[in-house]
Amino acid sequence: MVQRVEVGFLRISEVLDRFSTCNSTKEYSGRKIAWTDRTPRYGHRRDTLESCDVFSGKWVFDNSSYPLYKESDCPYMSDQLACHKHGRSDLGYQYWRWQPHNCNLKRWNATEMWEKLRDKRLMFVGDSLNRGQWISMVCLLQSVIPADKRSMSPNAALTIFEAEEYNATVEFLWAPLLVESNSDDPVNHRLDDRIIRPDSVLKHASEWENADILIFNSYLWWRQGPVKLLWSAEANGVCEELDSLGAMELAMGAWADWASKVNPLKKRVFFVTMSPTHLWSREWKPENEGNCYSETSPIDLEGYWGSGSDLPTMHMVEKVLSKLSSKVSVLNITQLSEYRKDGHPSIYRKFWEALKPEQLSNPASYSDCIHWCLPGVPDVWNEFLFHFL
Repeated sequence: MVQRVEVGFLRISEVLDRFSTCNSTKEYSGRKIAWTDRTPRYGHRRDTLESCDVFSGKWVFDNSSYPLYKESDCPYMSDQLACHKHGRSDLGYQYWRWQPHNCNLKRWNATEMWEKLRDKRLMFVGDSLNRGQWISMVCLLQSVIPADKRSMSPNAALTIFEAEEYNATVEFLWAPLLVESNSDDPVNHRLDDRIIRPDSVLKHASEWENADILIFNSYLWWRQGPVKLLWSAEANGVCEELDSLGAMELAMGAWADWASKVNPLKKRVFFVTMSPTHLWSREWKPENEGNCYSETSPIDLEGYWGSGSDLPTMHMVEKVLSKLSSKVSVLNITQLSEYRKDGHPSIYRKFWEALKPEQLSNPASYSDCIHWCLPGVPDVWNEFLFHFL
């Protein structure tokens, strides 16, 4: 079995108080999180197999080799992402292949990927978009494993898909803000006040520390207004309030402090850039007041960038990641995913609350233009991962 052991210095996370409401709130004092790389440099890793930017390219319609699996053939498919099952009849979104301008992506091979994962733990850490990428990876991999040789753990903060033959796991850890927060429950996390410990990843790191390959993301959960900060040393429940970008920068600093200590010869760490939304169709179709609803083809304007991908946030994340270039590889999926206004579930998914008559009369009002149908765009993100591994 893949080894999962506790790391001594992380056991402090076991005694951290559970989050509750702040006893009081004050303005942010300006406290920063200082972090430096205190481990030896290992040199810059060459993430491409040739001198080519695989993230620069175009979408090519390819209904002969895509999709890489059938939605109905994956028993682990999420109803949130199973668009065909929930009524989407146009399947063109499944047939697009990403073609880099000056090279080719390594062709997906599930057996070869399992060999790369033999005796290893591959873990996705983040929010529901990263969970979608994890489900994509499980669907890409599961078909070559006999049903009696694979298993999925119950749905919890850490969900594990295991392949007995390879002694390997593909895991997902719910940690939408990377640092500890009151949104860490994988089910009950929609709260009025968002509270984080901006200086602590200890609880989550106790789960991810022993993974061999890690894929992190964090973005959309920072786009929902001010954040309350409850510092680890604060004993009286006094919170500080900060705008979301500033709070995310603090959280990224705490995560970067952990990442700076990684030995890249022993552990591969990837960070996935922001996943675009397509909430305002006027951005690609002037004078149109819709969203991704009824969209059936990609945007063909090279360099298109929607307002859902916040540039100040992108620049902040780039600044943090640039200091970790020998430790963290970047899956730069934002620009290529910007083109895929057709790839979202829209109305073709399971909704967890009953839709009201006024919503049903206006489908665009409840369309999901954030997540991605599967098979679809996240499969390509995983092709990048396969390419780099």
